Amino acid sequence: MSKNIFNFSAGPALIPNSVIEKIHHGLDDFDRGMSVIEVSHRSQAFKEYAHSSESSLRQLLNINDEYSVLFLQGGATHQFALIPMNFSRNDGVLDYLVTGAWSRKASAYASKIGNVNIVADSTSNNFTNVTDSNLWKLTDGADYFFYCANETVHGLEIHEPIESDSPVICDMSSTIASRPIDINKYDLIFAGAQKNLGIAGVTIVIAKKTLLSEVNHELLPMLDYSVHADEASMLNTSPVFAWYVSGLIFDWIREQGGVERMSQLNQEKSSLLYNYIDQSNFYSNPIAHRYRSWMNIPFMLNREDLDDEFLRSAEDEGLLNLKGHRTVGGMRASVYNAMPIEGIKKLIAFMDEFSKLHE
Repeated sequence: MSKNIFNFSAGPALIPNSVIEKIHHGLDDFDRGMSVIEVSHRSQAFKEYAHSSESSLRQLLNINDEYSVLFLQGGATHQFALIPMNFSRNDGVLDYLVTGAWSRKASAYASKIGNVNIVADSTSNNFTNVTDSNLWKLTDGADYFFYCANETVHGLEIHEPIESDSPVICDMSSTIASRPIDINKYDLIFAGAQKNLGIAGVTIVIAKKTLLSEVNHELLPMLDYSVHADEASMLNTSPVFAWYVSGLIFDWIREQGGVERMSQLNQEKSSLLYNYIDQSNFYSNPIAHRYRSWMNIPFMLNREDLDDEFLRSAEDEGLLNLKGHRTVGGMRASVYNAMPIEGIKKLIAFMDEFSKLHE
């Protein structure tokens, strides 16, 4: 990322400049003059790197030995199918909390495989709030409870772990490593790397070993989480380059002060932008304050006819990828770990100038 450019994309997202420099080195010479994009996933050099990167992630997120860590090909959406395939029983019920586009899609995938119960659905409020948990329609003895911690499209985030008597499965694609989390509150976490942990092409799955012991073993090996765990994520050709980049990102986060420091910075960045939006008569954010995302901040102009001009002018100032998701409209600033606070300050200065020109 150029010093004059700030990339607010929701994903694939920005990568720290220092990491990009290290990527260049690996592209030139990862092992004995070979580029990382040509080494075998079964080479000793990459196996050692894979082991060290997993250890780095375990330290970063405080993952104990009760959990397996998988680095799998494909995206988080792939897990929408694999999860019910692995963990649904013939007579079981799958509980889904629908709070945005991604949890809604996950429940739709699961409904083709098992018996889905929608615990609560925020469609009626346009995914701006979450139904009070006292009103949730939970299933006793559900095969699992699924939710999405941060809805990237709508900018709604559930900040505290959800308690359930059933195994808790969480899509953390756009919130993982943005703050400390208690891994022990979850039975399975998955995350596409292209937000806070790298580039598209690898999805990280953190799964309790006792849960993996209960998978549907009638599945083909490629679909069975427990087989991937047994094979150390190398059942087939691994996503070597994407895995390599993720390892560099883990190290970068630790160098910055770990997830504790990321949490402080992310709160500071998001609060700065939300506070500006809230005091403005020109911009607004529709999400209930309790569920405002630290990572993806949507905002609307009070004149929709100015959206295109806003985006053109923002790009001229080096503020890129601010267009909101097509299903929501308006703008969206994604401010993941690698976004420096200078980017937020520059965005606010631009927003302020633009509003004064058009009020």
